[in-house]
Amino acid sequence: MLHKSFLIEENTSLLKNNAALFYGENTGLINDFKKKITDENKLINILKFVQDDILKNRNILYEEINNISLFEEKKIIFIDNASDKIFDVVQNVLQKIDKNKIYLFSGILEKKSKLRSFFEKSQDCDIIPCYQDNEISIKKLIQKKLKNCSGITTQVINTIIANTGLDRVKLQNELDKIVIFFNDEDLDNEKLNKLLNIKINDDFNEIKDAALKGNNHSTNILLNSTIFEIDKIPLYLNIINQRLNKLKVISKLSEQSNLSVAIEKIKPAIFWKDKPHFLEQAKLWNSSKTEKALNKTYQLEMILKSNADINKSILIRKLMLDICVLANT
Repeated sequence: MLHKSFLIEENTSLLKNNAALFYGENTGLINDFKKKITDENKLINILKFVQDDILKNRNILYEEINNISLFEEKKIIFIDNASDKIFDVVQNVLQKIDKNKIYLFSGILEKKSKLRSFFEKSQDCDIIPCYQDNEISIKKLIQKKLKNCSGITTQVINTIIANTGLDRVKLQNELDKIVIFFNDEDLDNEKLNKLLNIKINDDFNEIKDAALKGNNHSTNILLNSTIFEIDKIPLYLNIINQRLNKLKVISKLSEQSNLSVAIEKIKPAIFWKDKPHFLEQAKLWNSSKTEKALNKTYQLEMILKSNADINKSILIRKLMLDICVLANT
């Protein structure tokens, strides 16, 4: 019986049969299912095998199923790296499974796979394809894991995705770190960047500073000599937005005091190495200009999300040039 993975994630009791096959390229999702089944069956003996164990001893499953002690009514058996090599063993042992449960975990299985075909056609077995996550499913995972944390914003979510991509294994590790670190305080994007050890492209930081200073010559030279990493473009946009938002804040603070004093008041504080750049940029940017620039970054973000085939490198270059021009208006 075929099941949608997201439905089983929400409710494993939908697996009515005593045998289930989880397969696909999403290793992180498969690991989550293992953990979920384990957590829900803490009082039951769970035996764990890999396919090679069964190939070395084809009777091992029969022996374990038949070897029920007075202290246990049933067992749960995990088999990792399952493939067609153990199809005959699995098919035969399922006839004697009784109250026990067997969960098989596999990588990608082609349509012609005997193991996959058997589980798909059998009404006495469950099968759950584990396809790669998309941005929507990753966002849901983040929101669910961080539901008890305060300060969740779109920017925070985008920062996490930019650092982990659609890799669920890496995402789960990073989310565990975030929950521990921000246990008793609001999520802060700058602290989050440091926690996740995001390595910022130094060349991009130079381009950002040059553009925000309105330095046409330096911006053009840097744009011509820099290769943008396409998978980091969401991170680049995040970096630009952070700086623009701070420039917007400093513009309002400087209305009540001089610029240098206002910079000392801004929270979180400007890193000391960035202060000279920030001071020079703050002299050029007012609230109106920062709003226009933020609107440009937002529009670019929408274009990138709606058109996967578009040339992202050209668009990020154009954005930096537009910002440079806007700085000088």
